[in-house]
Amino acid sequence: MASDRLRIGIDLGGTKIAGIVLDADGTTRAEMRVPTPRGDYAGTLDAIAGLVATLERQAGTTGASVGVGMPGAVSRATGLIKNANSVWLNGRPFPQDLAARLGRPVRVENDANCLAVSEAVDGAGAGADLVWAIILGTGVGSGIALRGQALTGRNAIAGEWGHNPLPRPGDDERPGPACYCGRHGCIETWLSGPGLAADFLRQTGEARSGEDIVALARAGHAGAAAAMARYHDRLGRSIAHVVNLLDPDVIVLGGGLSRVEGLAAALPGAIAPHVFSDAFDTPVRASRHGDASGVRGAAWLWGTA
Repeated sequence: MASDRLRIGIDLGGTKIAGIVLDADGTTRAEMRVPTPRGDYAGTLDAIAGLVATLERQAGTTGASVGVGMPGAVSRATGLIKNANSVWLNGRPFPQDLAARLGRPVRVENDANCLAVSEAVDGAGAGADLVWAIILGTGVGSGIALRGQALTGRNAIAGEWGHNPLPRPGDDERPGPACYCGRHGCIETWLSGPGLAADFLRQTGEARSGEDIVALARAGHAGAAAAMARYHDRLGRSIAHVVNLLDPDVIVLGGGLSRVEGLAAALPGAIAPHVFSDAFDTPVRASRHGDASGVRGAAWLWGTA
């Protein structure tokens, strides 16, 4: 198959780098993962270059397009990486250095935007004009896809949802937990897995992981059930705030907490009371491609034609 019909996607995470080769119809031709060289910028470039070479060899091609999804964003002001929790990337000309290393252009996007692109192209939001994809995991973020393409924004921060304050906070939610960004009460401090665990600890005095709290709630544990009820309410308020601004056609849930049984089905009822409309019928769906959405979306950064 001609190389211009093959697309390589790279998902650069804090602990692993995933790679995939997609045909024009979205069929996987090759995929693999390698460990991320944490704290080592040059090593990260080498690891990605090695991964691309191996994927091309497995797929029987050369010169495939390369898209990369990663934490943070490319600053429009400097061309350097900003806001990445993989901090060794910050302040570096990563797109330029990787393009030079690979000998071809690369497209780099925030990983949440890659989730949105993946689900808009052939996932839970396929066929929709405007897809808003949410990540609920160790952190909280979101990405926006408009007609199958990432909406990055003038300042490369479109979709940076997790570091806005929790909407309509109650007296017991002010000023909110401290966030690593230097503020208090960010959505991420409430809706991430660690945020759910911290809320449970504050209310019960018991240290449990987010996964444990979900399981305890299913088993009828009163404190865990109350924690999940608070979580649903806060998530509903937080989603409604964006619906009132963006009014997406589809909302897609990704990340570990998105796999909580019944979450997608229960959310419209938590969102609707806070939406400034006489009706709310926006579909809320779990991601179709799950953990593979980020790497698939990176591949689709070069389009589907």
